[in-house]
Amino acid sequence: MENIIIEVKELNTYFDESHILKDVYLDIPRNAVTSLIGPSGCGKSTFLRTLNRMNDVIPTFKKEGTILLDGKEIYDPDVDVVDLRKRVGMVFQKPNPFPKSIFENVAYGLRVHGNNDKKDLERRVEASLKEAALWDEVKDKLDDSAMGLSGGQQQRLCIARTIAVEPEVILMDEPCSALDPISTTKIEDLIHKLKNEFTIIIVTHNMQQATRVSKYTAFFLHGEIVEKGLTDKIFIEPEDKRTEDYITGRFG
Repeated sequence: MENIIIEVKELNTYFDESHILKDVYLDIPRNAVTSLIGPSGCGKSTFLRTLNRMNDVIPTFKKEGTILLDGKEIYDPDVDVVDLRKRVGMVFQKPNPFPKSIFENVAYGLRVHGNNDKKDLERRVEASLKEAALWDEVKDKLDDSAMGLSGGQQQRLCIARTIAVEPEVILMDEPCSALDPISTTKIEDLIHKLKNEFTIIIVTHNMQQATRVSKYTAFFLHGEIVEKGLTDKIFIEPEDKRTEDYITGRFG
């Protein structure tokens, strides 16, 4: 049996009267990459954002069901949301570096969590940039503004910022959609490397990307999971006709 880090059971979500996710069940295995695929508006990003409670900031959001992280319900009243988001980090579709230096971008989360030890910050910023395959490109300009980096570099910087606080899970919401093919390849190479240390859940519209980076895939349609399992199996011999139609480009 796979070592499961996140268990989602009977998840239903609503914005106002709109029923977005419908009876979603999904186990996320530890230290593997799981892709979420499906047409726009099918609930993938909403699902991703339930996993670190990013939807909580929307007043009309309502959730029913269970989401366990290491066996603990993340929506329990005693859960510290800041601590949860340290454990479950997020990388967005569009790189979102802060208007600060490269160094301070990576150190930001560490400082938020009370680490102001100069030596330790330097060590962890360097380690995170190395892990994000960015160190060699920026080591001589750590004091420069992060806004001067290219789009692909900015996205790797955001990944470095996420891994600096040592999360257990990294959520990626279409992390390559704003990037050119070379930058995309670098991010995909990075995902392969990071999965040994982190659990990664990635929303992608790119079918080839899903097959390249993930071991598991879940196909969402109209807020429901139509099919889930090993990526190879879903792409080579899907069980549901709707899955086959989507991955062969007949709709979506």
